[in-house]
This record gives sequence, structure tokens and C-alpha cells, in this order.
Amino acid sequence: MSIQLGQIAPDFTQESSEGPISFHAWLGQSWGVLFSHPKDFTPVCTTELAEAARLKPEFDRRGVKIIGLSVDTGERHAGWAADIAETQGQALNFPVIADADRSVSTLYGMIHPEADPTVTVRTVFVIDPAKKVRLTLTYPPATGRNFTEVLRVIDSLQLTDAFKVATPVNWQPGEEVIIVPSLSDEEAAKRFPNGWNALKPYLRLVPDPSGPKKAAE
Repeated sequence: MSIQLGQIAPDFTQESSEGPISFHAWLGQSWGVLFSHPKDFTPVCTTELAEAARLKPEFDRRGVKIIGLSVDTGERHAGWAADIAETQGQALNFPVIADADRSVSTLYGMIHPEADPTVTVRTVFVIDPAKKVRLTLTYPPATGRNFTEVLRVIDSLQLTDAFKVATPVNWQPGEEVIIVPSLSDEEAAKRFPNGWNALKPYLRLVPDPSGPKKAAE
């Protein structure tokens, strides 16, 4: 199964390091990040889970719940969590799904047989409060993910949902944004009364409409 942008994230109930989780109920009205790991006791994933735990306050500040997944049992998750705390100096502070039967991995298309039919690829799904999938990322097994990039994309999604803008290449909160082409100049003037810098009729730049406070946070 291939999960596409705009699709409702499939619901499921599965065991986790914090007990059974019904995914949609667990998400509630929050944004969510679901990310998979090939299996427990792997070196790259050990560093990734620790980094996600370190960044949890940043996810919390954005109203985002994070949850991991591995095709191992809860018992193995517990042992791995101890290793993560010992080697990385950071305890886990979010649930990790124990997808031993691979039901969630299969539902979300996380197993790519041409890569390895026995484990999940390194996948990320960002899901909005309407349960729609807004971002998918798939990494090769040997490459660790950049969780600050996941946060940056969430900042962009939340900003562009609130205002009729898009974010340019390498955008960071507080930097200029682009007025979407679907908004006419007349409509844009109502939304952005201070005007904009038009490099081309289709490329109109305005300051971050969320204001300087966001950039300083």
C-alpha cells in the first residue's frame, strides 16, 4: 500500500512501549509524526530515537505528538530503551509501537521488499489534526534522519495552513515567504496591506505573517 499526501492516515490498534494504542484516538486533535525503524538494537536508530526524545519539547510546543515503530516486541523495546538511555544520555519519552506482526508496517507500506523484505525502511509520516498525511519521507537504512528538518517542515505546514503563503527554499521561521499564485493582487492587498516585493508577477515576497515573535522563539 502506498500512502499519498492528502490521504487520511490509516487507523490501527497495536501494542506499544506504553501499552495498546488506537492511533486516531491517541492523536486526538494534535498533529502527529509516525516514524519507523528497521528493528531494535540498531546503531542508527539508537541515535535517532534519542534525538527525537531530546526534541520532544519542540514537538510539544507545536502541538505535535511523536511515535516510533519497530518490527520487534515490547520486551525488546524495553531492553533497547535502556541501551538508548545509557549510550545517548537521553531516555525515551514517547511511545514506540511494537509491530511484531508487521500489520502497521504493511498498512503504511513501510516494508519495501526490494530493499529488505524482513524489516521496515526508515519512513516518516507527518499527519495533521484532520488525520491527513501532509509529509512522507523515506530514508535508506544507513542514513540517519534530520529531525530539525521535520520540525522545519511542520513550521512551514502550520504557517501555510494559517495564511495564503508558501515557503521558499531553505526557509526558516521568521524569514520571507511567498504569496501563493492563486491569490490575486487585489486579494493579496487585503491580506497583506503593507504590500510585498514582486520579483515577478508570480513571485511576491512578504515578511513572515506570523510576526517577529515566532522567529525569536
